[in-house]
Amino acid sequence: SHATDVPFHVVARLLRATGRLGGLDDAAARAQVRAQFPDADRQDLVLLDDLVGIADPQLALPKIDPDARRRRLTALINTSQLARSEPAVFVVEDAHWIDEVSESMLADFLAVIPQTPSLVLITYRPEYHGALARVAGAQTITLAPLNEAETATLVTELLGPDPSVGQIGDIIAGRAAGNPFFAEEITRDLAERGVLLGGRGSYACHIDVADVSVPATLQATIAARIDRLRPAAKHTLAAASVIGSRFNRDLLASLEVDPVVDELIVAELVDQVRFTPRAEYAFRHPLIRTVAYESQLKSDRARLHRQLAAAVEAREPDSADQNAALIAEHLEAAGDLHAAYGWHMRAATWATNRDITAARVSWERAEKIADALPADDPNRTAMRIAPRTMLCGTAFRVHVAAGARFEELRELCTVAGDKASLAIAMAGLMMDHAFHARIREASQLASEAMSLIESIGDPTLTVGLSWTAIYAKMESAEWADVLRWSQRVIDLADGDPSQGNLIFGSPLALALTTRAAARYCLGRPGWRDDLRQGPALARSADPLSYAAVVTFVYNPGITLGVLRPDDSAMREIEDDLRIAERSGDDLALSNARSTLGLTLVHRHTTAERDRGQQLLAEVSDVFLRRGHNLYDLPLVEVYLAREWARRGDRDDALRLMRAAVDHLFRDGQLLAYSIPATGVLVETLLDRGAESDMVGAEAAIERLAAAPADEGLMIRDIWLLRLRALLARAHGDTADYTDLRDRYREMAKTLGFEGHIDLANAMP
Repeated sequence: SHATDVPFHVVARLLRATGRLGGLDDAAARAQVRAQFPDADRQDLVLLDDLVGIADPQLALPKIDPDARRRRLTALINTSQLARSEPAVFVVEDAHWIDEVSESMLADFLAVIPQTPSLVLITYRPEYHGALARVAGAQTITLAPLNEAETATLVTELLGPDPSVGQIGDIIAGRAAGNPFFAEEITRDLAERGVLLGGRGSYACHIDVADVSVPATLQATIAARIDRLRPAAKHTLAAASVIGSRFNRDLLASLEVDPVVDELIVAELVDQVRFTPRAEYAFRHPLIRTVAYESQLKSDRARLHRQLAAAVEAREPDSADQNAALIAEHLEAAGDLHAAYGWHMRAATWATNRDITAARVSWERAEKIADALPADDPNRTAMRIAPRTMLCGTAFRVHVAAGARFEELRELCTVAGDKASLAIAMAGLMMDHAFHARIREASQLASEAMSLIESIGDPTLTVGLSWTAIYAKMESAEWADVLRWSQRVIDLADGDPSQGNLIFGSPLALALTTRAAARYCLGRPGWRDDLRQGPALARSADPLSYAAVVTFVYNPGITLGVLRPDDSAMREIEDDLRIAERSGDDLALSNARSTLGLTLVHRHTTAERDRGQQLLAEVSDVFLRRGHNLYDLPLVEVYLAREWARRGDRDDALRLMRAAVDHLFRDGQLLAYSIPATGVLVETLLDRGAESDMVGAEAAIERLAAAPADEGLMIRDIWLLRLRALLARAHGDTADYTDLRDRYREMAKTLGFEGHIDLANAMP
């Protein structure tokens, strides 16, 4: 149970066991892994080495997001399982104590088990309701207490047929109350006390049962048995209980214990579960370990935990970061709070690029320790701020609300004068607001954050944290702010692609891309050069920066009619999707799939549009199911509905379009995605052509025209020209249509908007 908050603890043990890596040194274990996965990607094997604790220290881990790491490891393991022809049995005991990361990964692995010659047995207590208790297709066997007849049968098997044990058997059965382990422990207790003579299944009792006392509880029975051990064996058992459910002689020796294990095996308190290459032992039942642990003096337990933490660090100095969570647990149990805090923070740093959920568990443990420190501790405030900063900054990545924690952090930072930590936390909260389509709140927070960041006067921090504020302003279509803040980042970066790489590898590449969007939306020159430079810089920086830049080049660029959905764009977007699949988080992957889907439905072949429709349907389902990218959902739904309309289902399509466009206007995306969404709605209404549709189309156009905006919002103006021209044509007003069409063509050419140039040229 002490490993519940140690990430990857169970899944790493399982993979080491199934890979037969026990007893091998790291180099031999890596060779074994490569023999088992001969066709695997080299990077994937490096990731697997890291997971099971046999990584080559000379090799750097691939720079990928934890979500991508998980996807690739899951694919690697599941592909191997599907290719296996030999039967296998996997046993996961006591799942109620599993760490959250292992639980999630095992659930992914189990998805393919029905397609393999495998049996998986998972045991857990009734109070466990996690993912492993909800595996699709699994058969659940609930173990109820034994009834009276079953208990009597068990006791008879334990004691034997001798008539002298009849009465004592009734006492055992009554006290056990249907718990078979309790019945076994009472029997062992009575045998150790000499009440029962003989052995299992052949006992005799020559004592008056009226003189026999039976412990009232199972815990008391186990405690009495432990008390009868010789001091050396009792000390061994106590030390083992601090180590965990499994232990070996080396770990016992590191606690300055001369192991006496044979007596514990004879007493049936522990079992030897491995013989070669190194003996390993396990408690026969978790409750035995619990009683052995809790029966010690707190001071003795603390000393053993402290020694064990030092031993774990000393035995594997190259794996100190990987073992940081375990070391922190032992130091916390020892009462060394400052040291435990440091190791929890170190564990979080190690886990950040492996699994963000695991990192957050460590930050939460550090937060709890800091909060428990005395009020007069000089480091308390700083220690309370640090984990809260990271928890708030990453909350959006796991779809967790950070509101209450953020307000606590704001108060702490105000008292401490810590503007930088508050700015980092604000960045995460802005992303959370944007992802949940709380656009106005995100915009307001962005303004506050930029004022705060600029007041700090740190160029690196300004460059690194401005992205989230710029992003929030893009979603609210406040293009003047986007332009000004993007320019600020570009100026401060001064040509250095990696300056301020706190979130992305190249903030400069992203700033060039966002400046391009602001420039073309406002009708300013230079946007085309920005769109060339941004991807070029990102491509040479890192995969995640490149994936983000490509998304922000083509997602707005194509839907707003600035760029053509040509073959060159398709190649770059498909490349972006491949990178997101291999390196990006789930959000980046969703964005890449969304961008590809939106681009495909702008292409001309039926096959491409069909593929685009399928992608958009899948993306829409992911957004709704996971509750993120809700700001993107209305636009995805509008283009999905357009495909329905193309296939003749105009009525349902228009219902979805209207709802989506209303949603965009209501949520404050008046002049961002609402522009192309309104365009799709108007064209679909005019295509159906009823009188009410004409009225609805005109109303939609006027609502778009009336939305307050920065002066000179050319991207809206060009769309309004197009839509008014189409409306005039639908009304049969040839003169007005011709005038509007010609003005539209001229404006498209002047601005250089490729998509609009093609649309204008296609108008009769």
